[in-house]
Amino acid sequence: QVQLVESGGGLVQAGDSLRLSCAASGLTFSNYAMGWFRQAPGKEREFVSAIRWNGRSSYYADSVKGRFTISRDNAKNTVYLQMSSLKPEDTAVYYCAAGSGGLTYSRSSEYRYWGQGTQVTVSS
Repeated sequence: QVQLVESGGGLVQAGDSLRLSCAASGLTFSNYAMGWFRQAPGKEREFVSAIRWNGRSSYYADSVKGRFTISRDNAKNTVYLQMSSLKPEDTAVYYCAAGSGGLTYSRSSEYRYWGQGTQVTVSS
């Protein structure tokens, strides 16, 4: 049974930093690209960032480029999202996802497994 468990969310002030983690089990983690998506209230789920299976390439939405950094540790079956200079508009539930094969990396439909999400709230 595949499980993706996010952690690290919370309530912070604008300008603060947070690091999200996503621990994976039940799959060969190093075979999968990993992505982070987020969904704010009343909005559709949107792509945030992704990283290839070997960690050599990463991708970001324009809205987070330069502020967020994705990384992974295949030995620990964990992907991270370091978020800095947080803004109120970053408030959302953040989901990690695992996918493989022919990915553009930014489409949620390309990811097979999803976590339950972790809430990030940024106050102004």
